[in-house]
This record gives sequence, structure tokens and C-alpha cells, in this order.
Amino acid sequence: MARMILLGVGTGLPDVDRENTHMVWDGPGGPLLIDAGGSTYQRLLRAGIDPQTLRGVLLTHNHTDHINGFPALVFSMALGGRTEPPLPVYGIESTLTTARNILEAFEQEGCAVSVDWRPIEAGDELELGAGWKMHTALTAHARPCLASRFQGPDGEALVYSADTSPCEAVTDLAHGAQVLIHEATVVEPIYGHTTPRQAGEVAAAAGVKRLIMVHFSPRWTMPEAQAVAEVRAGGFTGAAEAGRENQVIELVGNA
Repeated sequence: MARMILLGVGTGLPDVDRENTHMVWDGPGGPLLIDAGGSTYQRLLRAGIDPQTLRGVLLTHNHTDHINGFPALVFSMALGGRTEPPLPVYGIESTLTTARNILEAFEQEGCAVSVDWRPIEAGDELELGAGWKMHTALTAHARPCLASRFQGPDGEALVYSADTSPCEAVTDLAHGAQVLIHEATVVEPIYGHTTPRQAGEVAAAAGVKRLIMVHFSPRWTMPEAQAVAEVRAGGFTGAAEAGRENQVIELVGNA
């Protein structure tokens, strides 16, 4: 089974029931953590994923709400007894530099798992196994940021926009996907983030079947019912919803 589990779905300012947005790919090549916001180790446990079995981490970019849980994650993994293999961490070079600097500042050498830093760039492809691949694209954000597409051998695909304004690269990456997990942070259009209406426009243009809004807050963005109405106003007629903590999104073949 291939699935994505949402560990957090909130904005940079968490709500009582919404942590910073991050998730874990639980399928071929996984578990693969995508970002590490907040109490990641505990959230993996709640999702039924043993953090010690992580086969990698993708850091989409180096804004605080997407990497603040990373030093605690590698600290907890060490306390939990993981020694080998080193934890692969993927990201744009500038993102990895920030993550390395944070670990150095914490001075965790005696209590942190070994990290295998693996720089990647937009357009790179990662083989996951069993015919699955992860493709990347550069988003439109204040800092270099990677969107990702998980593509299976039978046409199934899930795309995560990461932080972005609506942009051609993400729309192209999402083309024909079953599921688009897209940020919907803001009420009015600004550079670097997306409104629910714009998320609907992207989903419609990409021809996806299902849109799940993350990096979203009913308090700071708008109520969920209003957000779904805005998605419809953007022209998307497929399934649309706001993501939930611990939500499991399954993919099936022959999409």
C-alpha cells in the first residue's frame, strides 16, 4: 500500500489542533519524512510509524516552521538506539546548510544520529523502489523550496506543493495526479503563499481528482466551509477538503 500521512496541517503559527505542516510518505522507499515541524517524533508514533525505521527526510526549504523539529528528531532517534544506517536527508543545498548549522549550534554530537546529507535540485528524480519515483520542482516562495510528486507504476500519483504561490512548475508537476496536497495559507494573494481560491485554480488547471488543503488554519485563513467554497469559485469541481492531523491518504493503481 502507498499512502501519505499528514502529521501536521497548520500554518507557521500553530492552532490548538494544527501543528506546523509536515507529513510522511509510507510506501515504497519509505517511511520518508517530508519536513520536520514541531513534535515530529511523537507524531510519527501516533501515526503508527516507528521513527527508528525512517529511510530518509526531505526538507522542502529552510523556513523555521518546516525544520524546527529536525534537531529534536535526530536527538530522539539517538536516544531510541538508532546507530546505523546514517539518516539520508535530502534538500536544496541552502536548506541543508541551514539544517547542518542548527545541529552544530545544538552541539548534539554525542546524542544525535549520523546524517547523510544528500543535496538535490529542482527537476531531480529519486528512485523509491517497486516502480515508484519521486520527482521535484521549484516552487515560488521567499526561499528556494521543493514541491514533490510521488508517481507509481500504474499511473497513480500524489503531489505536495510545499510553500508556494501559484506557479507553472507546480501546476505542471501536479498534472493528472489523483491527489494534490496544496498549501492554502492566506486570504488575499501574496507572493510565496496561496489562497484557497488559487489552490482551486491550480487543482482545476492540473486536472487532479482530489484537493487537500494544508498550511491552512480555520482561524488565521478562513473557516473550512468558506475555504471549500473559494476552491469551487476557483473552478475546481473534484473532491476538496482541509487536511486533518493524522489523516491517511491512500493511493491505488490504474488512476
